[in-house]
Amino acid sequence: SIDDLKPVVSKGSSDSAALDAVFELMGHGGRTLPMVKTMMIPAAVDVDSDHELAELYAYCNSVMEPWDGPAAIAAYADNWVIAGMDRNGLRPMRYVVTDSGLVIAGSETGMVVVPEDHIVERGRIGPGQMMGIDLKRGRMFLDSDLTAELAGKRDWSKWIGRAQQMESVLAKHAGKGSGRMPAIEARRRQMMAGWTMEDLELILQPMAETGKEAIGSMGDDTPLAVLSSRYRGLHHFFRQNFSQVTNPPIDSLRERHVMTLRTRLGNLGNILDEAPEQCDHLVLNSPVMTVPEWDALVAFLGGKAAMIDCTFDIDGPDDFVVAMDRIAAEAEEAVRSGCEHVMLSDRAVSERRAPLPMILATGAVHSHLVRQQLRTFASVNVATGECLDVHHFAVLIGVGATTINAYVAEEAIAERHDRGLLPGLTLPEAAANYRKAVEDGLLKIMSKMGISVIASYRGGYNFEALGLSRALVAKFFPPMSSRISGLGLTGIAARVSDMHRKAYGSADAFLPVGGFFRYRRSGERHAFDGQLIHAMQHACDNGSYESWKKYSALVNGQGPVNLRDLMDFKTGREAVKLEDVESITRIRKRLVSPGISLGALSPEAHETLSIAMNRIGAKSDSGEGGEDPARFKLRENGDNPSSAIKQIASGRFGVTAEYLNSCKEIEIKVAQGAKPGEGGQLP
Repeated sequence: SIDDLKPVVSKGSSDSAALDAVFELMGHGGRTLPMVKTMMIPAAVDVDSDHELAELYAYCNSVMEPWDGPAAIAAYADNWVIAGMDRNGLRPMRYVVTDSGLVIAGSETGMVVVPEDHIVERGRIGPGQMMGIDLKRGRMFLDSDLTAELAGKRDWSKWIGRAQQMESVLAKHAGKGSGRMPAIEARRRQMMAGWTMEDLELILQPMAETGKEAIGSMGDDTPLAVLSSRYRGLHHFFRQNFSQVTNPPIDSLRERHVMTLRTRLGNLGNILDEAPEQCDHLVLNSPVMTVPEWDALVAFLGGKAAMIDCTFDIDGPDDFVVAMDRIAAEAEEAVRSGCEHVMLSDRAVSERRAPLPMILATGAVHSHLVRQQLRTFASVNVATGECLDVHHFAVLIGVGATTINAYVAEEAIAERHDRGLLPGLTLPEAAANYRKAVEDGLLKIMSKMGISVIASYRGGYNFEALGLSRALVAKFFPPMSSRISGLGLTGIAARVSDMHRKAYGSADAFLPVGGFFRYRRSGERHAFDGQLIHAMQHACDNGSYESWKKYSALVNGQGPVNLRDLMDFKTGREAVKLEDVESITRIRKRLVSPGISLGALSPEAHETLSIAMNRIGAKSDSGEGGEDPARFKLRENGDNPSSAIKQIASGRFGVTAEYLNSCKEIEIKVAQGAKPGEGGQLP
């Protein structure tokens, strides 16, 4: 029984350990090791192209969600020994074959010393490729031989031909949708989601007009969502993770060919099986669905889909907490009764019913189905009125959503089109631009984690919660970390109910102007508003202590923005004796000036900063801009202009032996162009 093997992946396992466990299971299931590698760590192949290899990979993608890495693997099972690479080729893998029949493969060239006259073949394994040795046949196979053998094993084209493409579904069921929403109703739903005119002008407009995310200046001086006195959507409580040294980010623009948003809907079936029925599913090119596509999907799925109402009675028995339990129970019941698609929707919002935050609803259903061991039997599809920006889409997918339809955002685009604010564009073109902007944004966010396949990002919880109750996170977003506690179900319910009352409390609904992205007196609080900046500049210009006190009083009196603002000095305690305090000479040796590149500072300023830090025994950082070799020598007056810390950025900017030899500390920079991990794009 399969239950005797569970858990296949032990709780808390690393990505490599999880891969190893599933690799072993698949091998015991009867597949050869090359097929297991092809299925679990596939190469970046266009599965829509018309050749045997693409058909093989299309079948593999139908069976299970692939791993992006680890970067290089070596494996042995039954008669096979293989070595393989991830789809991005993030680590070298070379091999040599000797005249005695010995094969040596590894990441480090020359790790085993072999005399040159004994080497008969040498080469490298490329991204997504593998090599293997069949001990039974006594033969070595390169990637082309292995994949050709696997591709010819069956007529994969007939199997993958069973999959339905979204385009054909849309053609059959076009025009069977729900139609436009009344303008006043659309405005009320925008108010409930906490949208402002600023969101429509600065975020939605560029996406619909140009197909790209808006670009803004660096930095966010607004309060953390949990510290804000204004309503902030639940996505504001999630912060994206960034990849670390062992799993570097990739470039979603230049490495686009290894990335995919291809999404499949339906029962994933038995991964240990090998049957044509595994391809009976619906294939989409993207998890982002337009309203016509959503309506066509609902019509096409019919009885295979279970529509679940994600709203709650504002003053009735089906309150917030009851509704959260209800949607999880309804999803479980639907999947157990044979439904392959769970459809979560908050369209039923009315004067009596308010929407559950869709991130919470999705997390509740996803985590509940995982606990009941039912998640792979169904897709979780979301129609939400609160989703607007790319981060919101990413959070929904990260907590388990298979597809997302942001119907109120599309309604807002339609309204702007009616008013002539999208000149030169038809409404379908504007909606397509919005989707393209979201898709490119999702690729960018995935690439920060070194993830190239949307299926690997889905349900991965690649976030940290900031200001959500630990109990709430443990229940609805179990693998996610929450270093500080905060808002729970009761608090979220109160905020949502308050926004609902405001939206339906008057005959006319008007969106507030905003003030989150740009400071406005009536908007969100900002740490650096005009008055504060003026006070700081005045204090710096005239050097007056009174001016400084005025500036510091403004800072201290503006309310908490960051967590550190909640801290204060303890007073009324006995003073520490001066002889017990470290001397300033010792303290300042631990100081480090930030790594600012030559170019970001002028050569004179850069050098002056370095000399000053060396004079007091502290350290300056060269930044990634390198350093003039003339600075490696002491000046006649004894000053040392050389930075104690030398930064290396991808081995560029004059990184020489002399450069490295003139420092006390080497700082290796990962994720070139990091802000952090943004790859050069300003958020």
